[in-house]
Amino acid sequence: MEGDFSIELEEIEAYLFHVDFGNSELLVDEPPPLGQGKGPNASRLLTAAVANCLSASLLFCLKKFRQEAGGMKTTAKTSLIRNEKGRLRIGGIEVMIRLAASYEHLDRCLSQFEDFCVVTASVRAAIPVTVRVYDPEGKLLHES
Repeated sequence: MEGDFSIELEEIEAYLFHVDFGNSELLVDEPPPLGQGKGPNASRLLTAAVANCLSASLLFCLKKFRQEAGGMKTTAKTSLIRNEKGRLRIGGIEVMIRLAASYEHLDRCLSQFEDFCVVTASVRAAIPVTVRVYDPEGKLLHES
């Protein structure tokens, strides 16, 4: 399949792993008491992947219309819940994107950027993802 990729993880100690993406590296770890918190855990990586994908998708659309989005800031909040067996699960991800300026063609970008986010569309099949986009003054421009 076009675009397939692989990564490699190698245990360093306890719950600390070295991740080789092929073009960059990262340490991942569980927070105490399991690990030492020397890097993000899988839940934080998933949250970052959703937030990054949405931000990059909106940025791509703005750049397509020759708009510079410098200074965009994204915050993502993940809620953890317990399932019926008492196991910890991700209950939802809330993504808030704050734009640094006003843009032409913004309505068009806001109406379609989520559809082009591979990670968010995939995660939404199992986990609720809420997205809000705000202008520089904090006015809500988009919510899904």
